[in-house]
Amino acid sequence: MNGLLGSIEVTQKIEKGLAAFEDKADCLICPPATLLASMTSSAATERLKFGAQDCHAVQSGAHTGDVSAEMIADAGGTYVILGHSERRADHRESNDGIAEKVKAAFRGGLVPIICVGETLQEREAGRTLDVVGNQLVGSIPDKAAGADFVVAYEPVWAIGTGKVATVEQVAEVHDAIRSALESRFGAQGTETPILYGGSMKPGNAGDLLAVSNVNGGLIGGASLKADDFLAIYAACISQL
Repeated sequence: MNGLLGSIEVTQKIEKGLAAFEDKADCLICPPATLLASMTSSAATERLKFGAQDCHAVQSGAHTGDVSAEMIADAGGTYVILGHSERRADHRESNDGIAEKVKAAFRGGLVPIICVGETLQEREAGRTLDVVGNQLVGSIPDKAAGADFVVAYEPVWAIGTGKVATVEQVAEVHDAIRSALESRFGAQGTETPILYGGSMKPGNAGDLLAVSNVNGGLIGGASLKADDFLAIYAACISQL
């Protein structure tokens, strides 16, 4: 929940900065719903993609304050983040409910970024792989077979805290996610992008992006500054 109309200057700076890099990696901004249409309409190229931070499971109706996948697409969005830990915690979103939103994203022509991750209590109890595995099973519907989707691992204890999982911890979870995706979706699971989200910033992006089965980052605070965001993109490009 960051950004006013002035934030368009940040995305314009990011878009201009992308011109310095080869177009080898997708770059995506998911602003608040209030800014999505303004940002997409002000974009000069298709190099910078846009998405939303959540969507409702149904197309329309008596759901005051909610936004549908179709509305996001109409505003120029092509992606949507679903199941973010803050949505799971603040709004008590369940795996089943997230799966319905994923179906809605497919219905609306969006690519869902499906978030999974454990709390500090769950990690300390040795339940990380069980928790993440259950979220993967419950939050990704069977309709995902043959459709484009992205998975993002975000250890809840490393979001906005300045704490970062070790490369060994990240590798363990990302390898487990890859194995689960391959087991369920076959060849598609081999190609599904898996992002790491948890206090990724310019200083640690290179190390994190070099980890096995880390295919990109889900960036929080560092996305609010164009220079920081572009530095992370540069680290991503260097791994390709």
